Amino acid sequence: MFRMERSGLPLMTKPRISMATTIRRPNATTTRTSESSRIPVTLTINERQHQLLLEPRRTLLDALRIDLGMTGAKKVCDMGNCGACTVIVDGRAMYSCLLLAVDCEQREITTIEGLSKGNELDPLQQAFIDHDAFQCGYCTSGQIMSLHALLDADPHPGDDRIERAVSGNLCRCGAYSNILAAARQVATAADREGER
Repeated sequence: MFRMERSGLPLMTKPRISMATTIRRPNATTTRTSESSRIPVTLTINERQHQLLLEPRRTLLDALRIDLGMTGAKKVCDMGNCGACTVIVDGRAMYSCLLLAVDCEQREITTIEGLSKGNELDPLQQAFIDHDAFQCGYCTSGQIMSLHALLDADPHPGDDRIERAVSGNLCRCGAYSNILAAARQVATAADREGER
């Protein structure tokens, strides 16, 4: 690949390609998924059942976004590194890009779309607005879902538990202090409610 020039510095050379080499391009028959490779899957999302016909390799994230049009969970890294696709499955915050949709049958799935009641925002969603914790908004749904799972399990978490809950959610805008303030507001409101 490299050859040395007289000066001693390497020059890049093109790899030799034989004239007999052919490049295979995918055709329509190899790129389309056949109907026979799909299986019926029933997902319970936001307390509603959805009947889908999916490939077994389909992730929950793709089923949500592509097949059901629920675009609240964001597809960013698609490798479980950023947390933008976080949803709640059976009460636990989980990355939907790492879950197969077929493995989520008979499980309760909650997405950001399922938190508000009609036009009334969930208290955590309102707290994010109150504290400007959303910035560009791309990580917001994942942050909210992680915190929602925490607050459902422990309505009175301390700062260390709040920080741990969002430790798997990246915010490129750096709104972490505002995110923590929003979570504290909801936890404080729960404390006041518990005192009554």
